[in-house]
Amino acid sequence: MSELLSVALVCAGTLLAQDCSRDTALDVIIAPAHTPMECLMHAQVMAAQAGLPGGGDRYLKIACEHRRTEIGTDAANHKAS
Repeated sequence: MSELLSVALVCAGTLLAQDCSRDTALDVIIAPAHTPMECLMHAQVMAAQAGLPGGGDRYLKIACEHRRTEIGTDAANHKAS
């Protein structure tokens, strides 16, 4: 499993970039990546494929994130047994 994710957020043009997040985005596109370089390459492809129309009603924000893992899930399952 890759530990990085390429995340593309489609945000309303009226939303400030620092306020654009997974919770506030109009749409979220996610792809796994194995290296930081691959993450950036995926981000460029996602940006091109998003095909956002010109104008200021929407914009794309790209980020590379570490995959979140649930710590203690295996330990909790063993205790329940």
